[in-house]
Amino acid sequence: MGTVPDIRTFHPRRGRMSDAQRAAMDTLLPRYGVPEGPLDVATLFGGRPVVLEIGFGLGHATVELARADPSTGIVAVDVHTPGVARLLRELEEHGLDNVRVVHGDAVELLRERVAESSLAAIRLFFPDPWPKARHHKRRIVRPDLVRLMASRLQPGGVLHCATDWAPYADVMLEVLTAEPALRNAYAGWAPRLERPMTKFERSGIEQGHAVADLVFVRRSG
Repeated sequence: MGTVPDIRTFHPRRGRMSDAQRAAMDTLLPRYGVPEGPLDVATLFGGRPVVLEIGFGLGHATVELARADPSTGIVAVDVHTPGVARLLRELEEHGLDNVRVVHGDAVELLRERVAESSLAAIRLFFPDPWPKARHHKRRIVRPDLVRLMASRLQPGGVLHCATDWAPYADVMLEVLTAEPALRNAYAGWAPRLERPMTKFERSGIEQGHAVADLVFVRRSG
């Protein structure tokens, strides 16, 4: 596999943090984080299948999905510090043992710490569409990164993307379809599938944006 370019797919935002959020980062991240080094998928959740959730925002969907399916482990990764702190507090409040949090860059995590053919699924809900042409290179759904994500899925593993930006949905479909390791689970992209709705997504729908779900499966071999 070729080297993935070091082009950031996100704004390095920190945002203002309350004392409670700082406390969550100090006390809860060590508890709900993952050890340094390679991600040991086989033992991280006691043998449960592992889903990587990229860019969880404030963590609403992460918590709902974790509560609905305790038989699956979720590794949730995001760079936005206040969102990470909020998710940590939610995990503590609900006593969830099937979520671990990574505060950092998902591309670096995939490239450096996740083994090939180890993940049951990758969820990529509403990534930044980077609508300006000069920023398209920063999109996370681009050929080199899709190839990287596909390589980390087990055969039969699912890459589930969603966006409310129609031009990006078309590009996502083109890029995902062109990846030979993946096959489309639908004909084209699907209308919104059943999953928790985030505040961000609801806002987009209220603005008249159509939501597209794209579900691709890792081929065998």
